[in-house]
Amino acid sequence: MTAPPRIAAEDYLDALAAQGIEHLFCNPGTDFAPIVEAFARAARTNRAVPKPMVIPHENAAVAMAHGYTMVTGRPQAVMTHTNVGTANAINALIDAARDRIPMLLTSGRTPVMESGPSGARNVYIHWAQEMFDQAGMLREVVKWDYELRRPDQITDVVARAMELTTASPAGPVYLSLPREVLGTAVEAPGAVARAPRARPAAPAPGAEDVARLADWIAQARMPLIITGSLGRDPAENTALARLAERFALAVVPFNPRYHALSSRHPMYQGGDPGPLLAEADLVLVWETDVPWYPDSHRLASGARVVQIGEDPLYARYPMRSFPSDLTLRCASLPLLEALAPALAARAPEVTARRGALAARSEALRAGWAAEAARDGAGGVCTMTWLNHCLRGIVDAETIVVSEYSFRQDHCPLDAPGSLFGLSPAGGLGWGLGAALGARLAAPDKLVIAVLGDGAYMFANPTACHFVGAAHRLPVLTVIYNNTLYGAVRRSTLDMYPDSIAATEDGRRLAELGPSPAYERVVEAHGGHGELVAHPAELPAALARAAAAVRGGRQAVVNVLCPGGMSGGMSERRTG
Repeated sequence: MTAPPRIAAEDYLDALAAQGIEHLFCNPGTDFAPIVEAFARAARTNRAVPKPMVIPHENAAVAMAHGYTMVTGRPQAVMTHTNVGTANAINALIDAARDRIPMLLTSGRTPVMESGPSGARNVYIHWAQEMFDQAGMLREVVKWDYELRRPDQITDVVARAMELTTASPAGPVYLSLPREVLGTAVEAPGAVARAPRARPAAPAPGAEDVARLADWIAQARMPLIITGSLGRDPAENTALARLAERFALAVVPFNPRYHALSSRHPMYQGGDPGPLLAEADLVLVWETDVPWYPDSHRLASGARVVQIGEDPLYARYPMRSFPSDLTLRCASLPLLEALAPALAARAPEVTARRGALAARSEALRAGWAAEAARDGAGGVCTMTWLNHCLRGIVDAETIVVSEYSFRQDHCPLDAPGSLFGLSPAGGLGWGLGAALGARLAAPDKLVIAVLGDGAYMFANPTACHFVGAAHRLPVLTVIYNNTLYGAVRRSTLDMYPDSIAATEDGRRLAELGPSPAYERVVEAHGGHGELVAHPAELPAALARAAAAVRGGRQAVVNVLCPGGMSGGMSERRTG
């Protein structure tokens, strides 16, 4: 058989591979024909190209790319179908943007030509799916967007996309790919694939800023670190643990999205900044978009505030008005490493503070243990008890992906890179797809997705469990099933505590009952499913499910938690 003429889509896959893209998460459509052909040709010749992953929903595809990157640090590519596929991806794309995840999102574009060249319109939907400005749907969410116009652009366009998506602060970029361009015959391979262009380094802290911050910490009576995204690089976790222990720095991970500090660490002070915020005279807002709630938390009079991060102003947030006496735009790890010798040179006296904070941390742990014991002896499962029971299945090689109120208070995690939380954007349906991406990135680890029942429905579970089976990515999904959108209920009760809505317990528009048999959805995909209604049943059910996952089968444990939260556990964004 005579080899067919090379097409531009082959250059495109080669360009992705040259830029380090390992996977192309695809939700295909009629615009994918050249991509399909290019993958088929690569398979025939064993040419190195990204691995194609068929993902039957765009939200799951983007969440998987997100999950893979948050574990490895390496950006991936997603391809969706024209405007409708792009629209389906936007929810998860907003999550990735707010979480500063580098990603190349692409979509096909309705063929430009109504007849003539290879790839011109030949399907009914090719007319109605064309938009005047397809990228306009997501332009506010991405750092850069472009439409490929010529085959000889491919190498440079992909290089441009990748250098921008990874530049600090990182974030998704978008590229549309017209079918006629991808299907154009080319005489020879495009421009020789070259190594990725050098990226600018993330901003480093200035010596004067390090000295000033070290002076303030050394002079402070009660310095407090509030963080949300510290720990994105696992090395930050290790550096923070050492710095906090050595210089007695209180740490509160508030709505954490990465594992900043183990709850067993003596300087870990729980997840509520309120009590210490009221007495702290120096507050380090470290990679945290919302360090406290101004309506319910109060700074101590005269307290200094330092804002630290690669984007400490959160420039893409229309409004954010937290005070700052010192703003440092820098990567976290270099600052953590620079602070240690700077503080050592100032030799602050921290013995009394270390003792007080360690005692407070120990008292918190004792209170959490008592709370779990009380709930475990009750008649219904609570969120506290569920979190506590997870201790029985996690180990040093476990990754927890949380799209609900997982708390280290009741289930300590010690390993850096072991906890990932929902983006501050709060777009539901992220957790299960992200867990699949995490398992793809870490195939030897137990990956647990903890989701609310609303988040599980938003995740398109049939699509996600299909992916788990088709690509052999078993994860354990634990559903905190309170049969409602908890965040909606809590918001109503917070705003109208003594109102008519409160007499209904704030459940109007928040109800998700009657609850389906979620545990049976995974069974349709050959997985292991269990329903748990009583606290005494939970430890054994989790153990069986974890064993199934470690044996290669995905699993779902649907835990009925009709009492909702206990002990004041905050309801965070999800249902």
